[in-house]
Amino acid sequence: MSFLLLPTQIHAEKIIITDDNVNIRSGPGSEFKPIGKVHAKEEYNKVHEQGQWIEIELEDSKGWIHKEYISYNSGDKVKSGNKTITINQHHVHLRSGPSNEYEIISFAKKGESFPVIAETKEWYEVSNKGKSNFIFKEFVETNNEIKQNPYVFKNRNIVIDAGHGGHDVGAIGATGSFEKNITHLTADELKKELESLGASVYMTRDNDDFISLKSRAAYSNMMDTHVFISLHYNSFPKRPDVSGIETFYYGEQHKKLAQYLQDEMIKVTNAIDRGTSKGNYYVIRQNFKPAVLIELGFISNKEMDVLLHTNIYQKQLVNGIISGLGKYFSLENYH
Repeated sequence: MSFLLLPTQIHAEKIIITDDNVNIRSGPGSEFKPIGKVHAKEEYNKVHEQGQWIEIELEDSKGWIHKEYISYNSGDKVKSGNKTITINQHHVHLRSGPSNEYEIISFAKKGESFPVIAETKEWYEVSNKGKSNFIFKEFVETNNEIKQNPYVFKNRNIVIDAGHGGHDVGAIGATGSFEKNITHLTADELKKELESLGASVYMTRDNDDFISLKSRAAYSNMMDTHVFISLHYNSFPKRPDVSGIETFYYGEQHKKLAQYLQDEMIKVTNAIDRGTSKGNYYVIRQNFKPAVLIELGFISNKEMDVLLHTNIYQKQLVNGIISGLGKYFSLENYH
C-alpha cells in the first residue's frame, strides 16, 4: 500500500535565491531528478512547503528547492512594533537587503542593540543611524526570558556529552558519516556559545576518544553540574524518510527541562517534533543531576544527513538548546 503526503499550502509569498546554479528538482528531496537551475537574486512565488523543501512557480511549471538556498522577500515582512534585538556574535554583517547576496553596509558588534522596523522569517530590518539595514536572525538574541535576565547562564556548570567516540562510531549516516563525528561537531559549537554567555562548560570527551557510559555519568556526578546534556543522532535505515528531534529524560523531575529544550529546538529548526519521553539510558539513569539525552535528527535520512553538516543548521540546533536552557534556568527559578 502506498500513500501520498500532501504538503501544506502557503499563498502569496515570494522567495529570493541566494546561490548560483541551484538545482530545481521534480519533488521535495535530493533523490528527485533535477529539472532545471536557478540563480542568485532571482525571485519566485512560493507554492508549497514540505519539511526542508519549498515548491516554487517556474515560467511554465513548478519545482522544488532546498530551504538552504532561499531567503524570503522583504515584501513578506511584518511590522514589529517597538521590538529591539541584541547581537549575540562578533562582526555580524549589516546588509542592504534581506539576503546574503545584498551588499554589506557595515558590521555590528556583539551586545549591540537595534530597534526593529520589520521582520521576515529569516531577517530583521533594523534602524541603524537613521538608515534601514538587514540582519540575519541567527545572529540575534530573541529569547525574551534571557533578555530579561542577561546573567541567566552565569555560574552555571553544564556538562556536554558528545555521544560515542573512538572505536564506537555510533550510527552510520546515509552518506557514510559517523554519528560520533556529528555529535562532537554539535558539542563544540554548543560549548563555544554557552561559554560566550558566561556558563562553565565541561565535555565528557574533547577528542575522538572512547569513554564508557559509566565514566560519562560519573563525571557529571562528580561535578557541581546544573545540567547534563547527552547529544546523539538517530538512525532507521529501513525507513530513510523518517526524521525529527526527540528528547529523553529519566526522572520525572527532569521532564520540564526536556520539554523546554524540545520546544525551543523545534521552534528554531522547524523539524518534525517527536516529543519528549522517559528513556532508560545509562547516562541519564545513573545521573544524579538534571540530565537529558537528545536525538537531534536521523542521519539515515540522506537529506538530513547533508543538512546536519551545514553550519547554519548546526547553529539552529545549538540556538534551540541554549534558548531551552535559558527558559529552564529563568522560569523554573533554578539555583
